[in-house]
Amino acid sequence: MEAIRQLESNYRKAALPALQTGDTVRVHQLIKEGNKQRIQVFEGVVIRRHRMDEVSACITVRRIASGVGVEKTFLLHSPNVSKIDILRRAKVRRNFLSYLRTRRGKSARLQEVSFDKAAANDVSVPEDRASEDENVESEQVDVEQAQDALNDAEPLGDVEKSENKDAAAEDEPSTAENVDTSSEQEAAADEFEAGVDKAEPGEGEAVQS
Repeated sequence: MEAIRQLESNYRKAALPALQTGDTVRVHQLIKEGNKQRIQVFEGVVIRRHRMDEVSACITVRRIASGVGVEKTFLLHSPNVSKIDILRRAKVRRNFLSYLRTRRGKSARLQEVSFDKAAANDVSVPEDRASEDENVESEQVDVEQAQDALNDAEPLGDVEKSENKDAAAEDEPSTAENVDTSSEQEAAADEFEAGVDKAEPGEGEAVQS
C-alpha cells in the first residue's frame, strides 16, 4: 500500500480548491491541437464528485447550452486541468444531483449561500501535506542510497568464501583439543591396564614357593 501511495504522489497536485456538489465553477482546460494549444473554459454546476481522496478524483459539471444539457467530467489531478474557479455555492443535501437533468428554467435553480470565495479557491500547499511530501522524498532518497550500497558491495560468492574460511579457522583449535583429549584418554586406559597386571595377589590367594 505504501508503494502505491509513493507512486501516486508523483501524479497528485499539491492542492485543490474546496469543491462541493452544487458549486458553480469555471474549469480551465488545456486543449492541444497539433503543435498548438489553447485554454478552453467550461462553466457549469458540479452535479457529482467522485473519489475525492484518490489520484483519480473527478467532478461532473453540467450546463445548458442552446437549450441542450451538456455534461463534462474532469479529472482534478490531470495536467490538462490548469485551473478551477469556484464562482457560487448552493445549499444541497445530495452528492449526486441527478434530478437537475429533468429540470429547466427556474426549477433548476439552486438556493445560493454565502461563502468565503478566497478561502475556497485557495490552492496553496497545506503544512501537513508539505511535510508529508518531504517524508516521501526522504524515503525515496533512503531507498536509492540503500540500492547504491548494495550495488557497491562485493559479490555474494566472495563474501561466502571469506565467511567459510573464517569459520574453518575458528573450528581448527577445537579439533586439536578433541585430538589431545582422545590421546589423553587412551594413555590413561593403558596405564590402568598396566596397573591391574602388576597388582599383588589378594589375602585369600595362596602364595606359591
